[in-house]
Amino acid sequence: MQNNHLSRHAQQVLTVTQGKAHLHGPGSDPSIARSWLRCLEDYHLDPALSIAPTVLEHGRVLESRERLQQVLQIAGNEMSSLHQQLSGAGHAVLLTDARGVILNCVTAPAERKIFERAGLWLGADWSEACEGTNGIGTCLIERQSLTIHQDEHFRGRHTGLTCSASPVFDPHGELLAVLDVSSARHDVSRQSQFHTMALVNLSAKMIESCYFLRYFDNQWLLRFHLQAESVGLFSEGLLAFDGEGRISAVNQSALNLLGHVRGGLLGKPVEAFFDCSLDELLGRASVNANASWPLRTRDGRGLFAVLRGQPRSVPTPVIATARVTERTHLSGICLGDAALQNDFRKALRVFERDVPLLINGETGSGKEAFAKAVHHASQRADKAFVALNCAAIPESLIESELFGYRGGSFTGARKEGMRGKLQQADGGTLFLDEIGDMPLALQTRLLRVLEDRLVVPIGGEPQAVNVRVISATHRNLLDRVQDGSFREDLYYRLNGLEIALPALRERSDKSQLLDFLLAEEAAEQNVLLDGPARQALLDFAWPGNVRQLRNVLRTLAALCEDGLIGFEDLPVMIRQSRPVPVLMAVDETSERPLDDAERLALLNTLEQQRWHMTHTAEQLGVSRNTLYRKLRKHGIAR
Repeated sequence: MQNNHLSRHAQQVLTVTQGKAHLHGPGSDPSIARSWLRCLEDYHLDPALSIAPTVLEHGRVLESRERLQQVLQIAGNEMSSLHQQLSGAGHAVLLTDARGVILNCVTAPAERKIFERAGLWLGADWSEACEGTNGIGTCLIERQSLTIHQDEHFRGRHTGLTCSASPVFDPHGELLAVLDVSSARHDVSRQSQFHTMALVNLSAKMIESCYFLRYFDNQWLLRFHLQAESVGLFSEGLLAFDGEGRISAVNQSALNLLGHVRGGLLGKPVEAFFDCSLDELLGRASVNANASWPLRTRDGRGLFAVLRGQPRSVPTPVIATARVTERTHLSGICLGDAALQNDFRKALRVFERDVPLLINGETGSGKEAFAKAVHHASQRADKAFVALNCAAIPESLIESELFGYRGGSFTGARKEGMRGKLQQADGGTLFLDEIGDMPLALQTRLLRVLEDRLVVPIGGEPQAVNVRVISATHRNLLDRVQDGSFREDLYYRLNGLEIALPALRERSDKSQLLDFLLAEEAAEQNVLLDGPARQALLDFAWPGNVRQLRNVLRTLAALCEDGLIGFEDLPVMIRQSRPVPVLMAVDETSERPLDDAERLALLNTLEQQRWHMTHTAEQLGVSRNTLYRKLRKHGIAR
């Protein structure tokens, strides 16, 4: 059956590439026909040949990941957000380098094997020359967003996939990476990919903009747009220039807004394109760059702009408490909840005494934001904050990522070796997210580092490190200690102080947090919520916590045209949801108060988790089997 399918698909490819009329089907798209022709004539590929993709050696994958380390850090959260916006099921979100090699993959753990069978491995080369027409490889050639749907793939073995890919460019216009969403579901139509493609495009632009802003962190950065409310959005123009006013880089939006090609701008004085002197421009600079102001081009077009940079006349603050407050605010965390504020103060106090922190909380509750806030408010604020997600990196790569390696220590290793996360965090903070998923063998090595303050790269000699560790998990580590998957001695070494972050539905500062996140996501755009929309957002249960709320607000701000978000603008799942239930009370006159309390706890948690059994079990800290047994015991059914 499979061989028949491959043969039919190969015949279809040959028919199209031989120039025969093909008015319907995948060959009717000229870009697909061009790609198929390249695959046959330039790459000499066989559409019927069913072979697994080429996978790079371990060392080469590490080298590529290190080269794109900043991009991977920026893209990590964006990829998780994108996966969540797509409702997760049936999708893999991939990031590749400019050669088409997969460097990161976000998918549901239960579906990982499905995508691996489809060839979507970490380190797999999905360039067009290797895998024929596909979302990633063809996007690299075309340098534009595109969708390759099922039979549009060149190789017959890939026709079960639908891939929507968008290029990510660096500040100099060079291709940096490709962001791709792949689905292995057979019921995916091409029309259904319009929404997916729009989200992939938006996420790719967000990664581009964040990378641009970080890349030129030490230069003057002009952000501008035709509309004042669009400054700060992904469609804004970005222009970096040095201390002498010479333009260093521009993004594509800036080229479009100014009507110039890249070569006509780079190295030229910024004054040559805007109707103001350099001194006037620098006088508008602001560290936070909150409010936009009118700016005219030399040819008379009106824009609105902000200039990020240190004003020349601003004195350096000397009050330590003011610095701590500012840094805490800038770290992207809202501490309006009194209990959370108290936990933050305790966390900062013990962190300054070199006591390890263990942050526990549901997925998306803001564990990394909390850790960053502690780091930025501490005496180590000017040193590195290095994050490693133990669940997001394949087990085969975690050791190299964490400890680094000496050049030539294994096949494919870089000649000069690689510094691991522990060495990169020397003098600063190492944040180990999802520590509960760290392989047992690495736990032993990590414990030794924490005890001896020495790190031993693979194949190398011991090196002293001065690093403070903050760990985070959504799991119950004591349960993992009991089942033998987590070392007890490491647990007590990491758990100097445990902070339990509340779920969003439990926070008392939801209203303040809503305003805080909306202001961040809208940037300089003035966006308001009307009463019904605000109440619906406050009433929603938010199973994805702060991360889900931030994603929804980001989308709402991006789509808002008149500055007001109404109830009808909200996603359907929020408009149709019921308010968060008020917890029921136990009948104090009951003859079985313990049983009644357990039954009510089950009912309340089920309502909060919208009867999602896995989430309910995790919230209660029991297995699914135990949960079902208790439901039967109390006669609870939906």
